Amino acid sequence: MADEQMAVDRNEVPGDDTGGAPDKAGSELPGEVLSAPVGVPTGALPARPLDAIDRDILRLLQTDGRASVRSVAERVHVSRANAYARINRLIDDGVIRGFSARVNHERAGHGASAYITLKIVQNSWRTVREQLKTLPGATHIALVSGDFDVLLLVHTPDNRTLRELVLTRLQSIPEVLSTRTLLVFEETDLNTDPHA
Repeated sequence: MADEQMAVDRNEVPGDDTGGAPDKAGSELPGEVLSAPVGVPTGALPARPLDAIDRDILRLLQTDGRASVRSVAERVHVSRANAYARINRLIDDGVIRGFSARVNHERAGHGASAYITLKIVQNSWRTVREQLKTLPGATHIALVSGDFDVLLLVHTPDNRTLRELVLTRLQSIPEVLSTRTLLVFEETDLNTDPHA
């Protein structure tokens, strides 16, 4: 996931065509730093209710993370300063965690994808998570309830690499009790722009 996810540069809102941040009057303040909480667990921040405009902004940015603030403002019918402030508040509140490119993994040389379920030693989630984050091709990790404990999504160049990842890397983690690999035959990204 780290390879595909672009960190939010807090000196520039994605797609902001002005290069600076507006102050309350809407003028530009070059180099103003806008930062999201780093290292704060998602559950540590209280959830703030989102209104219809916030939800529209999120939908637009999920469809096109490169949309300019001006474009977002026009499409949700608010001023540019209001859109800018709302986007920054969504980032600061941890609602927007970052901006990323949607990747066609097959065209990027990753012809094999799989969801891998793991059963792990009780209370070892944090340790296992740190080790899973270092796996090449890992794009999503979730602690879940049910018949297994962890759900991992990986993209690898081919089935041979996938097999090595599972049999060599995953099963050598002491806290991993068992794995099950579910090959992905086709993926559909639900956040794609229908007009693209």
